[in-house]
Amino acid sequence: MEVGRIIKVSGPLVVADNMSGARMYDLVRVSESRLMGEIIELQGGRASIQVYEETGGLGPGEPVYNTGTPLSVELGPGLIEGIFDGVQRPLDIIQEQVGDYITRGVEVPSLDRERKWRFEPRVKPGDQVQAGDILGTVQESTLVEHRIMLPPTISSGKVVEIFDGEFTITEVICRVEVGQEIMELTMMQKWPIRQGRPYLQKLGP
Repeated sequence: MEVGRIIKVSGPLVVADNMSGARMYDLVRVSESRLMGEIIELQGGRASIQVYEETGGLGPGEPVYNTGTPLSVELGPGLIEGIFDGVQRPLDIIQEQVGDYITRGVEVPSLDRERKWRFEPRVKPGDQVQAGDILGTVQESTLVEHRIMLPPTISSGKVVEIFDGEFTITEVICRVEVGQEIMELTMMQKWPIRQGRPYLQKLGP
């Protein structure tokens, strides 16, 4: 994908040219400092970008890299006990790595990739499942049971394999047959922040 170039900076708003392959709400990295930004307007090959970090020092001509994916959050075990800023950067982990002040452009996974969680299946091989069905649970804390569900992106399928034990959030815990394809599922899902999660029923506060 082509690299865009900054043509204007006005506070947290950056305007970049040469962004013809971009889409609304794509996540971009601005300048070689890789500041986090989101495309909020497109006019031809020109993009207006909301930068979620300090833009001091940026100027025309600096590069803009489009990731080609929307700004998303990570959903999975570890979310409840984490401490995050508004774009789900883990503040406690960042403090350990760079100190009390967030370094511009710092990139740290929102959820711990190394910690293992005890996964207990709720379904078995051969079961038919549909979006939102609970595949298994993780006791995230003494009070919180985290339910791992079939993602909304998979309408239905048949469980081929499901595993019982301790896993990281990126290890495969279930395989589901969807049509002619076998989908591998982990305990983590990424979800675009601008897209509402589907639900069966809303409960009042």
